[in-house]
Amino acid sequence: QVQLVESGGGLVQAGGSLRLSCAASGNIDSFNVMGWYRQAPGKQRELVVTITNGGRTDYADSVKGRFTISRDSAKNTVYLQMISLNPEDTAVYYCSAGFYTGTYYSFNYWGQGTQVTVSS
Repeated sequence: QVQLVESGGGLVQAGGSLRLSCAASGNIDSFNVMGWYRQAPGKQRELVVTITNGGRTDYADSVKGRFTISRDSAKNTVYLQMISLNPEDTAVYYCSAGFYTGTYYSFNYWGQGTQVTVSS
């Protein structure tokens, strides 16, 4: 079992920044990729970014150049640094962990989510 706990969400003005954190505990060897999803009310869940154990990253076009994912192995924590936020970034952000086969991602573990609200 793996537990994921997100933090760092909140209310920010357009153009501002936030850093989300996702702390993993339990069987840390049960996954080789972590990522961030987001979902706004009435919209489909969107994969924001992934990072593999090897450090390979993949960003959605909507956040490229603005969001950066990173890891702190000593703390078993992954971060999402978000800059130049706009109202379209408003959503619940979910941390997830799973496996990347080389063909597809399979996310088996999910955090409870943290709300990010960007005002105009």
